[in-house]
Amino acid sequence: MDTQFWDDMYRSRDQLFSGSPNGVLVTEVTDLPPGQALDVGCGEGADALWLARRGWQVTAVDISRIAVERAAAAATDIEGRVAWTRADLASTPPPAAAFDLVSAQYFPLKRQPDHSVLRGLLDAVAPGGTLLFATHALADLTPDQERDFNPGDYYQPDDIAGLLDDGWTVLVNETRPRTTPAPAGTHHTRDTVLRARRLR
Repeated sequence: MDTQFWDDMYRSRDQLFSGSPNGVLVTEVTDLPPGQALDVGCGEGADALWLARRGWQVTAVDISRIAVERAAAAATDIEGRVAWTRADLASTPPPAAAFDLVSAQYFPLKRQPDHSVLRGLLDAVAPGGTLLFATHALADLTPDQERDFNPGDYYQPDDIAGLLDDGWTVLVNETRPRTTPAPAGTHHTRDTVLRARRLR
């Protein structure tokens, strides 16, 4: 799932996603006071736009240039509230302790022995800030040999919760029904969600 993969995916359709913010984000973030947010794997920008319209200052990052260009083109009413950034977080980690919210919604984060990319995301959360990580429930995912995709190769929220030290408190770590219909052609009926607050 490199830059070429995602650019090709976005090129295959005029609009890849619904244009609505992810249900987990809306459920978990509505009551948080706005601040600085990092939207990891922003895609066509629906989550970043939702956050910005609620007063957040957003850094929206995606590996696909096409996704970032589409997202920026849709951001006509939020001048200056979103920094659209094409970057690979594996080689360009976000700044440390810079964000009140780090949101990764269905972001395919591959496991690493040293957890370096994951640790970069954890380090980006400021003291008092929130990490929100949501995936499709593992039981709803199946390997795809054609794309060389094995769900077990990717972090699940529970994996991440197990790596958090006593500088964090876990507020939510659960699997629950989706609040929105599954994407067309999929069987994603449940989300697995981690919400944690950094204490220091």
